[in-house]
Amino acid sequence: MKETDEIDFDYTKPTEAVELEKKSPEEQEKYIEENLWEKLERVGKKISFAKDILALVNYMRDPNVSWHRKSIVVGALIYFIFPIDAIPDITPLIGYLDDLGVITAVLKFLGNELIPYYDKDYKA
Repeated sequence: MKETDEIDFDYTKPTEAVELEKKSPEEQEKYIEENLWEKLERVGKKISFAKDILALVNYMRDPNVSWHRKSIVVGALIYFIFPIDAIPDITPLIGYLDDLGVITAVLKFLGNELIPYYDKDYKA
């Protein structure tokens, strides 16, 4: 068996991500509100999980949802919005697979709690 060299992952978070982590949950939600719609307009036809994103936004806006559950959703939505992630969104055909994985994990975690938030007429 041949020894392999260590791979040096020289990853530094984008400045925008570092600054966003320092902000309050309310400021993070505001960031999502300001940037999510632009991304959905740009890629909504390319992805099959746009309705799931909208349900997560409705869930995030609900004042009856606890802050720790909202924080999970906020993290997933920020991951979706950021263009630089595990598989960059500009990568043809597979650029949104990691985003789909993160969103699917959150959907699975929240389970049946999300069902009412899929209603297009839902208002928090």
